Amino acid sequence: MSPAREESERITRDSLEDALRDLQTDIDRETQPLLVKVAYGAAAAASVLIGLAYVLGRRAGRLRRTVVEVRRI
Repeated sequence: MSPAREESERITRDSLEDALRDLQTDIDRETQPLLVKVAYGAAAAASVLIGLAYVLGRRAGRLRRTVVEVRRI
């Protein structure tokens, strides 16, 4: 191999950074729409869980509530 050819095949820091930056850009472009869907799904699941806990808590409170009956003689 000639010295000129070895110089052109060397991996420099700049070429490595450019390649990694391009790879990261491609990954970000593909995953960004997915992240939005995941965020909406997580918000919906959290809302359902909070609503379910509220309803079950009200029901448990009604079952434990003491009923006092007052009668006049």
